Amino acid sequence: VQLQASGGGSVQAGGSLRLSCSVSGRTLDREVLGWFRQAPGKEREFVGTVRWNSGAIVLGDAMRIRWTISRDNAKSTMYLQMNNLQPEDTAVYYCALDLNWSKDPRDYDYWGYGTQVTVSS
Repeated sequence: VQLQASGGGSVQAGGSLRLSCSVSGRTLDREVLGWFRQAPGKEREFVGTVRWNSGAIVLGDAMRIRWTISRDNAKSTMYLQMNNLQPEDTAVYYCALDLNWSKDPRDYDYWGYGTQVTVSS
């Protein structure tokens, strides 16, 4: 299984970005795909998840109002639409995959390389 995150970049506060996570080497069904982020000097933080077959979405409390997760089954790709970005959202964003849902990044077996998001004030 390979996961590839993309779409990061530099934006000013209030701006938007859409991250993508494409999955290859596996036909997605019951899997949970998740987004996590890690800022310098901080632990990896839960952003949100989508259960592939049902489309059920869980977002972290700090993201729920501003962001959303979606998926494209035909492309085996998950998206993270981030609106109203703030400097505290600056981090490397990772996508991950597992069969079981969790907020703990240590529970996820498969990870992609991260994509950097930088938000300036």
